[in-house]
Amino acid sequence: MSELARIGISVPEDLLTEFDKLIAKRGYTNRSEAFRDLVRNELVNEVAVSPGAEVCGSITLIYDHHARALLDKLSDLQHHSYTAVLSSTHVHLDHDNCLEVILVRGEAALVQKLANSLIAMKGVKHGRLVITVSGRDLP
Repeated sequence: MSELARIGISVPEDLLTEFDKLIAKRGYTNRSEAFRDLVRNELVNEVAVSPGAEVCGSITLIYDHHARALLDKLSDLQHHSYTAVLSSTHVHLDHDNCLEVILVRGEAALVQKLANSLIAMKGVKHGRLVITVSGRDLP
C-alpha cells in the first residue's frame, strides 16, 4: 500500500451533512474511506469508457420466456461472442419471466456492443450492463 497523503477540501455544510448521512447508511466508519471509494469509482468509470480498455462485468436481462425464438437468439449471440462471455446463469422468475446474468470480460467496446445487442432484442423487457476493471491498476 502506498503512503497516505493528507488533503483539505471545502464543501458547503449542508452537503457535508448529507454526505455523512450517506456514508453512515452505507457502513463507512470514516469520511476518508468513503472519499477514497468515490475517487476509485471515478477512475474506474474513466477507464471503462475507453473503447480499448480491458473490462469485466455483468449483463443482466429480464425477458419474456415465451417470446418467439428469443432463447435461441440470446444463445446464438453469446456463442458468437464466446471470447467475451465467461459464464451465464438462467433463473425462472415465474411462468412468463426469466432472469439471465451473463459474466463478460474483454475490450470495453466489444462488451458494450454485446450488451447493446442483447438488451435490444425483442422480448427483452429490461437489461443493464455493469462494468468495472480488474482492480490490478487501481491504487
